[in-house]
Amino acid sequence: MQIEEKKEFKPLIVAFCCNWCSYAGADLAGSSRLAYPADVKIIRVPCSCRVNPMFILKAFERGADGVILCGCHPGDCHYSTGNYYTRRRMTLLFSMLDYIGVERERTRVEWVSAAEGARFSKVMNDFVAKIYELGENVKVGDLRCKQ
Repeated sequence: MQIEEKKEFKPLIVAFCCNWCSYAGADLAGSSRLAYPADVKIIRVPCSCRVNPMFILKAFERGADGVILCGCHPGDCHYSTGNYYTRRRMTLLFSMLDYIGVERERTRVEWVSAAEGARFSKVMNDFVAKIYELGENVKVGDLRCKQ
């Protein structure tokens, strides 16, 4: 008789954070000892507009359960209009994710400034709680034709 061992669900969450605001907000949260789960893996990017939607699709392909993109508040971007481009791209990406079967709640965009360490911590805790609620993601396969 074989006993099945049930593994506890540990989500993999990827956070793309703008260097000038959100990453600094994460740093402030850490230095202020505001906790957010270790399940969040932060990738620092120069600006939120530098996150190609393919990066998010690739994260899901590689097994991410959730992806969050954090940038400067609209109007406060270090590169003037970067977050406006981000907002447009992400709107298109959300419709594409619906089409390929990834739940809308697994991807999120948030605007967090460098002075909002408490907000960064709250956003990450809320997002991780939502991912725990949704459970494990179905791994997105490569959509190209295979031989």
